[in-house]
Amino acid sequence: MKFLLLMAEAEHFERWDAADDEARERTFAAFAAFDEAVEQRGSIVGGEALDRPATARTVRPGTPRHVTAGPFAETVEQTGGFYVIDVPSLDDAVELAGLLPAEYTIEVRPCVAAPEG
Repeated sequence: MKFLLLMAEAEHFERWDAADDEARERTFAAFAAFDEAVEQRGSIVGGEALDRPATARTVRPGTPRHVTAGPFAETVEQTGGFYVIDVPSLDDAVELAGLLPAEYTIEVRPCVAAPEG
């Protein structure tokens, strides 16, 4: 099963900019441990770090569609990145998400399989 893991943290970008080398190394070590553990149970389908929310554009509903600057929702927590993983179960995905940096809130959401045919 595929799962989306969204990583968010309050003031994520400001915290990263202010992080010292030790904090950055802990973060990179957590990502490496996560990558290794996922590969033991399944696979990483994709994942990326995201740019700052101010660079986002949101296409709003309606006809015609309107584009606004900034993220979909205003929030203190900023989504800093994501993974799509393919592992056997939601329990596995949640357990693996616990290996990501402890500063992040992780939303684990199953992906809906496209209908065949």
